[in-house]
Amino acid sequence: MNDGVNGVALGVFIFFFLAVTVLGFLAARWRKAENEHSLDEWGLGGRSFGTWVTWFLLGGDLYTAYTFVAVPAAIYAAGAAGFFAVPYTILIYPLIFTFLPRLWSVSHRHGYVTTSDFVRGRFGSKGLSLAVALTGILATMPYIALQLVGIQAVLDVMGVGGGENTNWFVKDLPLLLAFGVLAAYTYSSGLRAPALIAFVKDTLIYIVIAVAIIYIPIKLGGFDDIFAKAGDAFAQTNPATGAPRGALAPPEAGQWTYATLALGSALALFMYPHSITATLSSRSREVIRRNTTILPLYSLMLGLLGLLGFMAIAAGIKVSNGQLAIPQLFEDMFPAWFAGVAFAAIGIGALVPAAIMSIAAANLFTRNIYKDFINPHATAEQETRISKIVSLLVKVGALVFVLTMDKTVAINFQLLGGIWILQTFPALVGGLFTRWFHRWALLAGWAVGMVYGTVAAYGVASPTQKHFGGSAEEIPGIGEIGYIGTTAFVLNVLVTVVLTFVLKAVKAPEGVDETSPDDYTADAGAPGVQVELPPATAGAGR
Repeated sequence: MNDGVNGVALGVFIFFFLAVTVLGFLAARWRKAENEHSLDEWGLGGRSFGTWVTWFLLGGDLYTAYTFVAVPAAIYAAGAAGFFAVPYTILIYPLIFTFLPRLWSVSHRHGYVTTSDFVRGRFGSKGLSLAVALTGILATMPYIALQLVGIQAVLDVMGVGGGENTNWFVKDLPLLLAFGVLAAYTYSSGLRAPALIAFVKDTLIYIVIAVAIIYIPIKLGGFDDIFAKAGDAFAQTNPATGAPRGALAPPEAGQWTYATLALGSALALFMYPHSITATLSSRSREVIRRNTTILPLYSLMLGLLGLLGFMAIAAGIKVSNGQLAIPQLFEDMFPAWFAGVAFAAIGIGALVPAAIMSIAAANLFTRNIYKDFINPHATAEQETRISKIVSLLVKVGALVFVLTMDKTVAINFQLLGGIWILQTFPALVGGLFTRWFHRWALLAGWAVGMVYGTVAAYGVASPTQKHFGGSAEEIPGIGEIGYIGTTAFVLNVLVTVVLTFVLKAVKAPEGVDETSPDDYTADAGAPGVQVELPPATAGAGR
């Protein structure tokens, strides 16, 4: 790693950062609404985005700086097991084709802003809605923190902030400035800011990947040499484990882990609040359907991105923190000016999802905690003001997380976030297709999944950590090692189904369903009303 500052790369990085900052503030005037004081406008962009804006927004939302850094870093560290991210992004699109249009329709008809809004309306339970909201906020916080980790990795490689012995304020000042700018234009422009910036972010990422996949192999002697060197490196024994470092293909012993991690991650991806926020910002149900057919283009990019992990090994990249492997590869292999372009792609790739995530978490707090439990009579203007303030607090919390905790802890907490958010699947997706599940059974299933997943993850050790050292553990009754989130999800579903039979047998009271069958197929402009239940009715049967 270079000791000094890469001035050319830093200059290019600053240029693009300033450009997207200007775009972020100008976004407040883009498609400006008559009434800006509503969550529909600030938090969902007026529900007005078409196919291409939604495509860039969802791509910017799902394929983050953490993806850019962590997927190839996982392959750099352990081999092909890190490619689990590719099949899960392939699995997810047929799945979301079946349920996202239904969620968009019912949300458009009733004015739902969050998944918890839908759960409360469908099952008539503020308790279940609160569980979904708290899970969403909890799972999102470390995800935002990891976007800041991505920016910090790029700054470290460029030599910005000084060495480890530098005063903490000087060292973290660039990250503090980036955070301040992000917070300012998110507060000002809401979801319109990341929607506009996503065009720049995704264009840069596609350019960098296209150049990297051609230019770097030429410099390294071709893919034959790259795979040969990677295979030799993975065959070496890891002193910490006494086993080979990794493999070019997942070994038989790891196939259950690979498959369950891919499946569980696919089920969890669109449970995250930021994924739903980007979805609900689109202007029609048909926009969602089109996007499920063109979003797989990002999976192609992700597969090419994963190959950078093998290239980093072949290039002889040596880093103590695997998250620095790909930024360091760019630093070593590219001309300084194009390294700056690559660093800008990663940095902007952190700003877009961080903005959407903070907005989504703020919307959950405002609609499903503040309005449901603190101020039921809050006006639209009050909701928007609270959501803006909370979006700032969420980013401050993520910044404190990054500056005070070990980065590996942040990464493992994000893995825990995936385990948590998956437990909202039965209530959300199940509720879109059937009213059969009992609200109390859903709440009990959620609690069992959350407790089991957290306890099981706490017990996983790694060579560097006693607890939360990974996301895989032995599957009870099978004896194979699998993704904890998938096991917790299966337990969640079993408890929900069994308790639903029991509760229906004893005629436990059902909640009030405010939706009707035609709500789930309605499109923009279809007859219907957007309603908010009075406080007493909305909590009926809680």
